[in-house]
Amino acid sequence: MRSLADIRARTSKTEIFRGQMQHAMIAALITAGTCSLLKSPEGTYLGVTPIFWAYITLAVGLFHQSMVAVVFRLQLHLDIMVRLFGGNALKIWGAMFLPFLAARPLLLLVAGLADAGSLGGDRTLQLVAGGLLMLPAIWGMHSVIKYFTISRALGGDHFFDQYVNMPLVDQGAFKYSANAMYTFVFLGMWGIALLTGSWNALVLALFNHAYIWVHMYCTERPDMDVIYGGG
Repeated sequence: MRSLADIRARTSKTEIFRGQMQHAMIAALITAGTCSLLKSPEGTYLGVTPIFWAYITLAVGLFHQSMVAVVFRLQLHLDIMVRLFGGNALKIWGAMFLPFLAARPLLLLVAGLADAGSLGGDRTLQLVAGGLLMLPAIWGMHSVIKYFTISRALGGDHFFDQYVNMPLVDQGAFKYSANAMYTFVFLGMWGIALLTGSWNALVLALFNHAYIWVHMYCTERPDMDVIYGGG
């Protein structure tokens, strides 16, 4: 049986910073690239400009994943959330995490509607492609909820031993990818962009999908190595 206390006892606290310089540098680069590609059409949507919606969507994605990196590392190596909140730590973390997770596609949709039609090209093809991309995204989210569970998706294995010792999930979308959340669910971002026919939303979908893999390789994968072994 793996124990987080034992893991912490044999792990250097410098692991808190592992991969985070790379995380910061890549985040800065892809943010600059995203901003350079965004367009500022005239007009307003819900009282503000389309570029405002694009920037706020970008900012929420950056803040959300930066928050995850900080909390994951402080919890894994210093047990900070459990020390502060005890048995309610994962619930408190869910209350912090889930609103931002929900806000990301909703803001992308608003950014897309604010910039609707700017992509140009064949709208019928975009609608069909966007609809098709929503299917694996919905399937992936269903698999997360049914087989993986929200508690594990929140990073339960950073909090309590019971999650560390759960078997790997190989059902639903996880049968085809161990990273079903990132592989399939984030395709919904592309679907939203195509359904709205928005250039800005397409750029932001690229940012979101790229940035979640930055999280994977700079934060989550090193954490998995610490918890489960492997490097």
